This record gives sequence, structure tokens and C-alpha cells, in this order.
Amino acid sequence: MQVKAGPLLSKINYPADLKQYSETDLEQISQELRQYIIDVVSVNGGHFGASLGVVELTVALHYALNTPYDKLVWDVGHQAYGHKILTGRRELFHTNRIYKGISGFPKISESEYDTFGVGHSSTSISAALGMAVASQIKGETNRQHVAVIGDGAMTAGLAFEGLNHAGIENSNVLVILNDNCMSIDPNVGALKEYLTSITISKSYNRFRDDISNVLVSLSKLGPNAHKYVKKIEKSIKGTLLKQSNLFEALNFRYFGPVDGHDVKRLAQTIKELKDIPGPKLLHCVTVKGKGFALAEKDQTKWHAPGLFDKITGEIKKSIPDKPQPPKYQDVFGHTMVELAEANDKIVGITPAMPSGSSLNIMMKAMPKRAFDVGIAEQHAVTFSAGLAAQGLVPFCNIYSSFMQRAYDQVIHDVAIQKLNVVFCLDRAGLAGADGATHHGAYDIAFMRCIPNLVISSPMNEEELRNLMFTAQQEDMGPFVIRYPRGNGVMPDWKRPFKALEIGKGRKICDGEDVAILTIGHVGNFAVEATAELNTEGFYPAHYDLRFVKPLDEQLLHEVFTKYKHVITVEDGSLPGGMGSAVLEFMTDNQYNTNVIRLGIPDQFIEHGEQPELWAECGYDKAAIIEAVKKVAVKRTTNSLAG
Repeated sequence: MQVKAGPLLSKINYPADLKQYSETDLEQISQELRQYIIDVVSVNGGHFGASLGVVELTVALHYALNTPYDKLVWDVGHQAYGHKILTGRRELFHTNRIYKGISGFPKISESEYDTFGVGHSSTSISAALGMAVASQIKGETNRQHVAVIGDGAMTAGLAFEGLNHAGIENSNVLVILNDNCMSIDPNVGALKEYLTSITISKSYNRFRDDISNVLVSLSKLGPNAHKYVKKIEKSIKGTLLKQSNLFEALNFRYFGPVDGHDVKRLAQTIKELKDIPGPKLLHCVTVKGKGFALAEKDQTKWHAPGLFDKITGEIKKSIPDKPQPPKYQDVFGHTMVELAEANDKIVGITPAMPSGSSLNIMMKAMPKRAFDVGIAEQHAVTFSAGLAAQGLVPFCNIYSSFMQRAYDQVIHDVAIQKLNVVFCLDRAGLAGADGATHHGAYDIAFMRCIPNLVISSPMNEEELRNLMFTAQQEDMGPFVIRYPRGNGVMPDWKRPFKALEIGKGRKICDGEDVAILTIGHVGNFAVEATAELNTEGFYPAHYDLRFVKPLDEQLLHEVFTKYKHVITVEDGSLPGGMGSAVLEFMTDNQYNTNVIRLGIPDQFIEHGEQPELWAECGYDKAAIIEAVKKVAVKRTTNSLAG
């Protein structure tokens, strides 16, 4: 749905158009940009609060910098909607996150203004530093390199690694710290407390403006003045606020905190900072959801609210005509509380995703046994390993695509030591509108090659509960449970727990000619496909493997002995996935069977609704039916019936 832009914004297609206006006009442009984001997102959906919080900063950056020559890197990208609108994509913005439309994140292939593809947090400083060093090598001394990073993303180790390196390179890098005390959920940890101490320090804020103005003026006296200015600055700031040395100890020139919603002041400050060489950090204090009262009040809820009424703020939800199955993440959250009530060794860990993973349910019920460690996946895994080494049973809940960031810790700190850490990988498979950076396509492939791991995937909510119950049994080692984003299939899901035999699958139905092997939620696609095929005279067998490591070899021997054709179906990468494991079994045991593998192909899949992407990748119900019909014999009756 197209939305009409305001009178000034409608004339701005690129940053060059923005520069035609005076600094006084920037306030109205910011108001129109904020309203345009509200108008479009309310009817099309998408991330909301983050982009509203950086409207003024976005306008100021494109006004003060010479983009795309100057390199602007957005961390994560949730907040880049205003950036997209100002850089040639206003007329396409209604297609944001929609199948075949523009991406919800900055993407190099989409625009020259998107200098670096993002989606996961804390990459901006390292990327901007790499660009700055490249400019040094190429002799581009006048090119600016700016990384915009939130205080939530700053908690990750990668951000500190980038700061540490930038401090010794002396490259022309400006880090803008967007400090709003939020990631998706409220930020936690010592860094948050430190930044808060800066923003509320009366003595520091009383003098900061005059000091900054004087130092910027002195810096313009010439190259030799910078050395002396830096010494004066460090001495004064150290006197006013002892803690300010955190960034200065890393050899960054610290400026701020400044009001992140004063667009004129921001534009002036960024222009002034361009003349100061070396690494600099501008601390901007912003409000996530700024300009939309409800989003300011409940910032977690309005991170990505879906469709809503922009006047009343009512979030639009379809009302089902019958009870609906729960989300897998909510089954995890409620089951964690049940298990922890019965087993005092159980603890929960998540890296900054308590509401996204539903660990917030346990955090509310048992606050001393559930931990949000901030955006720090590596730490989350090794912290879990430390807990397990002392006899506790940590359930470490991480989105599948974020698990990639802690791969070495899984191997080195958990698997080698055979520690009972339970990895609950949410958003496994195709995650939907977030696109390639968030699809959980690779977990089976990269976990399957690690010794000592049990790797499982539930077909429904009851199996998820039972796998969680099984994983916390005595003498259990590292245990992986992967499940998708979205709803399950069982409205009546809360069944008594039952321990499952490790590496044991199950036969859903017997059949003729062809056997369908599935792992995880996609088994439900096969159930639907089989029911329809039966009405047309095709009778495939269906087996739910449950475990991809260890494989149920007894089940596979039965399949390869009995059936001429085998179809594997998975919501993961075909290279290295469950189908590959089945092929390895077939080769190792010298079977000669026709195997057809359905799953995510060897390419990055873009954004869209999950059913659209399942169809594109060829493993939805229709694709399974088509695969069966290609190899099975049509029969007038089912010889196995009765």
C-alpha cells in the first residue's frame, strides 16, 4: 500500500536533495520522516520502534556526510528504515520485508548507500574500521567512516574487539553510540550502568558543551594542535567524570552525551567531528519509539508490533474461530518452568532474547535461575558450560542463526568436555520476513559433524516437551533441540512428560513404493501430503526420524530394505543436512536406492512469509506430493489397508 509523504520529504529522493534545505528545515523533515515510517509500518508491518528512535540522527548523518562516498554502516539494521527512505527507496518502502520486495535490513546488492550488509548485531565497528584502513591504503584521506551502534549491540565481544583495534590504527572512524537502554528487550549488564552514569552526571553535563566547543575550535588551528588538544581534553574529562576513561583508554576521543533528537545540533556536531582525525565516539541519547507514545511506553512490544491502527494504537490481530496451537517458543517457555520446578538443577540462559525466546516466562517465575547475558552468544555458551561443569543443567536458548556466532564455544567448551548443556535453537529453518541473515538453515549441517552431540527436532509441541524432559536426565551430554518460528499443530499440547529413547524415530504410517523421511515440524507437511495422496491412489510410507544424530539405524535398515524410493524432507540446508546423513548411511551400508532430497538449496534465501519460502525452496506439502507422484505407482486400492 502506497502512502503519501509530507511536502518536504516528497521532494527528497536522495541525500543530495536533502542538502538543498537549511538546517532549520531539518526539524520538519524529521517530523515528516517519522510520520511516513508510522504510516507505512502500521499497514505493512515491520520493525518499528528502533527506526523512530533514530529519525533525527538519520537526517543529520545524511545532511552532514557526503554519502555514499562517505561510508555509513548501520549495526543490526532494525533502525535503518529512515535511511532507506532517504536513499532512493521511498517509493519502494511499502514492499519492505514483503516477498520479492526490499529487505528489512541494509543490503549491499540493494543500494550503493548500504555500505555493508547487516542483520546480526555488533559488526559495524569492525566493518567501518576495515573500510577506514582500506581508505588509508588507497590514499583517500578525506573519506569519512561512520558506525552507528546501539548500547545493546555494544555488549557483544565483537564490538569491543573492533574498538580495541580501532584505537591503535588511528584511522578516520566515527562511532556513534545510540544509547536508548534497549535492544529488543531492556539492556542488562555493567555497560548499561556505566552509560547511565554518564548521562545523569550533573557535573559532566554542566561543562561538556563549552569544553567540546573550545576543543573543536582549537583542533582547527592545524595538525600540530591535535596532540595538545587531546591532552587537554583527557585531563578535563578525567577530572569531571572518572568513568569517561573507558572509551578514552581505548584511544577514542569521546564526545557527549548529546540529545539524539536535536537534529540541528546533531548535524552541526557531525560536521565538526569530520575535521578531527583519528577514532572518535559520539554518545547520543535517544528514545526508542520516539514520537509514538505507546511505542515509547512499551518499547519491547513495539519493536515489531505487526499491523496496527496509527491513531488508536490498537494492534490488529486476527481472531480465530477455534483454539489455536501455541507458538513453539511459548511451549519452550512454559515447559522450562515445569521442568525447573521439578529439578532444582535447571537454569535458563539467553543472549538478549528473553521475550523472543519466551525465557521471560521463567525469568518472571524464577528470576534467580534465568539469565539474560546481553548480546553475547559466545559468553552465553561458555557461561552455560561453566554452570554445567558444576552440576547444573543449563538450557541455553539461542536463535539458530545466532548460534553460528558461538560455534567454537560449542565445540571447545561444551562438546569436548561432554557437558550437559541443552541448546534450544529457536527459529530453526526459514524464519520469514527477516530474510537471509535470520534463517536457521545451517544448524543441522554445522552441528552434525561435532562429536558427542545429540541433535533432535520435534515434529510437534508434545515432542518438544518430551525432548526437553529427556535432555535433562542424569548422565546426559550435550543436547541440541531445534524448532521453528511460529505455531505448532496441537491446541491440546500440555501432555504428561515421557522420556524418549535417544536416536529412536517412529513410523507415522506404512506404505508402498516410496518412504518419506522427515525431521522436525515439516513432518506435518508430509502428514497432509500423504492424506491427499491416499485419496488419489498413492500410498507412501512416512517416518519421523526425531534425531539426526544419532540416526535410527534400525529404522533406516527397514526403509532401505523395503522401499525402492526414499524422499527426505527437512527445513535445513541440503548440503550437510539430514538428507546427506541418510545418503551417508545408504553408502556405508551398500544400499542402492533412489533418494530424493527436499530442503533448503545451496543458496541464500531472501525474505518473505514462511509458506512462500517453503514453496520457493520446494519442501512444502505441494512439493512433497509432486515428488511422490514422480516415482510412486498409482494404485486402485491400498494393499496395506486393514
